[in-house]
Amino acid sequence: MASQKFAAALASIESLSHQPTKLEQYNNLLNDIVSRSSGDELAQDIVYYLDSILNEDISIASVRPLLDSFIAALQNFEPEVKIKTGQHAVTLLQTRATSVEEQDSQIREILAAAYESEEEYSAAARALSGINIDSSQRLVSDAAKARLWIRIVRYYLEDDDTTSAEGFLNRIKNLPSKLEDHDSKLYFQLSQARILDARRRFLDAAQEYFNVSLAPGVDEGDRLAALSAAIRCAVLAPAGPQRSRSLSRLYKDDRASSVDEFSILEKMFLDRLLNADEVAAFSKKLAPHQLAVTADGTTVLDKAVIEHNLVAASKLYENINVDALGEILGLKSSGDFSAGEKAEAYAARMVEQGRLRGRIDQIDGIISFDSELAAGSGANGASLRQWDQGVQELAEDVERVATSIADQFPDFATSQMVH
Repeated sequence: MASQKFAAALASIESLSHQPTKLEQYNNLLNDIVSRSSGDELAQDIVYYLDSILNEDISIASVRPLLDSFIAALQNFEPEVKIKTGQHAVTLLQTRATSVEEQDSQIREILAAAYESEEEYSAAARALSGINIDSSQRLVSDAAKARLWIRIVRYYLEDDDTTSAEGFLNRIKNLPSKLEDHDSKLYFQLSQARILDARRRFLDAAQEYFNVSLAPGVDEGDRLAALSAAIRCAVLAPAGPQRSRSLSRLYKDDRASSVDEFSILEKMFLDRLLNADEVAAFSKKLAPHQLAVTADGTTVLDKAVIEHNLVAASKLYENINVDALGEILGLKSSGDFSAGEKAEAYAARMVEQGRLRGRIDQIDGIISFDSELAAGSGANGASLRQWDQGVQELAEDVERVATSIADQFPDFATSQMVH
């Protein structure tokens, strides 16, 4: 409720018919409010002031300079006062926004910044999304539109609202002109990576994060953070040839050894089995959506590790009993399914999708794996090829050792040749 003195001052100004005098009196009153009030009292007085200057009796021509004075004052208010008065202003302007679009957009910008300072990111995004950028009253360039939408995307992503964020990101994709501003392009790439990550399209997200880590003009700490995010997404992706290529690209990056995720990256790239302690340590670095439980009761990480260990087992064994495989994969019996049956189901799905080469004998409960060397040949042919390759590698190792000894100890090597 406005004070009696303040209410009387407003009533006196509203009764004036001479517009220049009326505008001057409103500006003087605004200055008086700002200098004398603070906190909740200031917010309440400004609300009543806005109700007065934005009533239908005042012409648009008079409203514009009054709003300009209000905006100048609004910029210096505390965040709580900015939010209360700024939100009230944009609500009152909804019926007249087409006539004061510039002022409306400025108020919304200030309001969004205030919401951001209070970590109310979705509210900040909604404030900005109310800005009219397709009006004939003011020309907004594609670059300015892109900057606005990227800011909205960033706000929605802070609150993990990927659906709303993706809607505005798609608007940027549909702009007639491409992004030219370096920072805008970088924010676009990063936003796209985060949305793909949230939607569990981990391979695509890994590629986008990796691109950000290579982009020029990025702080070294941010580069490594993007590289770490790329590795996490690659680890969480479904096992198969595509993920193998992604892991290879990341493993061969010179910077990979300097991030915490390198250990698990190396084991996955080299097709080594992961143990429970390594997986638990890695899980502490994941975001909540990356640990979400899927329809079958497992997490995304659980499934990724099981599939990886299945591929790793296929490198160690030509064939294996499904129960033994279930034990290697760390599966537990539950309900009507044994650990072996679960292992068989994982293997069957991966074979069907072309992500694992092998055959399943359901009668004997045996899974036989086809190594990459065996492509186009039978199991016996694969064994002979592997044996031949092993013998060749051993002979080459012996030759290297002998050569090294001869180089280091030539007299000893000569005496052995004589005997």
